[in-house]
Amino acid sequence: MPCVADWLNNPFSIVQGIFAQNVPNSDWEKKVTEYFKEKLKENNATNWVPSLNDVPVHYLKPNSLVKFRCMVQDMFDPEFYMGVYETVDPNTNARVLHFGKYRDVAECGPQQEIDLNSSQTVTSERQTLYCVPVPGESAWVKEAYISASQARVSPSTSYTPSRHKRSYEEDEDMDLHPSKQKEQHMGSGGDIHGCVEPKRLETEASAGHHLISPNCSPPLDLNFPLPGEKGPACLVKVYESWDTFKVNDVLEVYGILSVDPVLSIVNNEESQPVIQLFCDSLENLVVRLQNPVEYENPTCIHRKMDSSALDPMECMDTAEEQRVHSPPASLVPRIHVILAQKLQHINPLLPACLNEEESKTFVSNFMSELSPVRAELLGFLTHALLGDSLAAEYLILHLISTVYARRDVLPLGKFTVNLSGCPRNSIFTEHIYRIIQQLVPASYRLQMTIENMNHSRFIPHKDYTANRLVSGVLQLASNTSLVVDETQLEQGQLDTTVTLLKRNSNCQVHVSISKGRFQELTSVHNVTALGNLITWQKVDYDFSYHQMEFPCNINVLITSEGRSLLPSDCQVHLQPQIIPPNMEEYMNSLLTAVLPSVLNKFRIYLSLLRLLDYSISDEVTKAVEEDFVEMRKNDPESITADDLHRTLLVARFLSLSAGQTTLSRERWLRAKQLEALRKARLQQQKCVNGNEL
Repeated sequence: MPCVADWLNNPFSIVQGIFAQNVPNSDWEKKVTEYFKEKLKENNATNWVPSLNDVPVHYLKPNSLVKFRCMVQDMFDPEFYMGVYETVDPNTNARVLHFGKYRDVAECGPQQEIDLNSSQTVTSERQTLYCVPVPGESAWVKEAYISASQARVSPSTSYTPSRHKRSYEEDEDMDLHPSKQKEQHMGSGGDIHGCVEPKRLETEASAGHHLISPNCSPPLDLNFPLPGEKGPACLVKVYESWDTFKVNDVLEVYGILSVDPVLSIVNNEESQPVIQLFCDSLENLVVRLQNPVEYENPTCIHRKMDSSALDPMECMDTAEEQRVHSPPASLVPRIHVILAQKLQHINPLLPACLNEEESKTFVSNFMSELSPVRAELLGFLTHALLGDSLAAEYLILHLISTVYARRDVLPLGKFTVNLSGCPRNSIFTEHIYRIIQQLVPASYRLQMTIENMNHSRFIPHKDYTANRLVSGVLQLASNTSLVVDETQLEQGQLDTTVTLLKRNSNCQVHVSISKGRFQELTSVHNVTALGNLITWQKVDYDFSYHQMEFPCNINVLITSEGRSLLPSDCQVHLQPQIIPPNMEEYMNSLLTAVLPSVLNKFRIYLSLLRLLDYSISDEVTKAVEEDFVEMRKNDPESITADDLHRTLLVARFLSLSAGQTTLSRERWLRAKQLEALRKARLQQQKCVNGNEL
């Protein structure tokens, strides 16, 4: 029986064994998946698998089993590859079948050639996903996953580190200087075409595959949605059920790591010619050379090709597309997926799937102590909001809100809160975000400065030259907390002009265009995108010739001095009860005073309640309708249909915050009370200021 080291360190040996036992039966692929699925079900087996989120690529063994927690940032075109191919020994005519699945390069032993005309060749299809770490993932999430890991990480043979394991956060030098990493990774690799190495062909085959690679001297843009993100981007090759995945899904994938140096050499135009295998179509696999030069003894080629088969212009992507879709493997590794699953959440303190029996026990035990946890969290947030318990109540409701359904275009369950009355140009909003960051798994603070609104890219757009989706700030994973800081917004003048020079034949035409107008247009698009995100929970990605709607589920909290310029579901005006002389010292002491165990309970509380089901009985529904009619009868102007919808939302999240999955009469009355207090506060502030908030 294979030991742990076999299926972790050398999964190809397992695949080869299953393939050899089941050929020519096509069930071998299903048996491979079932084998690894059973292995990962063993006690804590998932913690044995090294994660690309925690460990730099050069610390991982090539062709070993790895996992990656990621968001699908883009989906490339499907590609064709040789699922099964046959090699032949010219001297003995001995034939051997090989599998091409889970590989980037096809290998054949010494004195063997690949028979491209073999009747045993099977052409298959796979989907490439461009995946990035979950945008805005909190530091405590990363640390918890690292602490739970039991993986034994050995440094790559081509790199000798001073420590056996370190995270990306500790590997800043390699992140900032990827060229160093590449040099170290390639330093002792030697000539991969030497006689001691197996002869290899690249099996990746996408329609319109490239032959000439661009000069990779410009820095490679890893296309992270948020600035300052760290960690690897990966090309994730999916073989089964890829139609169930879509852009912005959060996945955990288990697969075989591919960082073969030949992938980098193939894409380096200054390197020696490298043989590539790709397909023009499903019916015709051909072999081409990267550079159209004649070989006297080409490796692993069973027949001589005419010059037309070597024309690199016949089937070539643009240089930019080639650079983006086939980056150096040392910077963007490949993962060939054996198992992949969508994640309900990324909170490491919760079971991955709440439907399993063990998970139900965990949920039941936690729900039994929910009441004191809620009371402690309310007290903690009340102190953070300078003694305002009403604002703390609404902040809890906001943090557990989620879009649970869509009726036509209307997202149900969204609860955007505008926390007005925040001090202008103060560090208060920054510290509120820091506290939220300590409570939720993923978050981002968007400062609405003139600079950001004019120059930041909020909306993802399609780059047709590189054939990729260029990310934007609003390309976020589901249940991300987005804190929009409107207190940073100041008036600005955009009156700078630029002169564009347009040449036309023998004449020159000067066109003066307002730069401020361009910036104004960008800021308008950004504000519109934020408004659509809040109102409809969707982002319209820009595909130049059309827009495409991408539904989302983002919790938006707006901090502002007065009423926000952006729409919101609920405005809560902050009424501080205490004014600390030193705000930074006050907020820091608040965080340090909370025990880590209590903080973890807060994190479980907020993540778990988002996942609970909720319903309203017919009896309570009838009582709510009668109550609404009665309120309208007394004062028709006092309550509208929007007010009823908001009160029902408050009642929903108020019930869930107490661990109740159905609405009771008591919670309905409490929701009405909270809404009355909130409205009275807004009316009071309106009277003080003499205008609408």
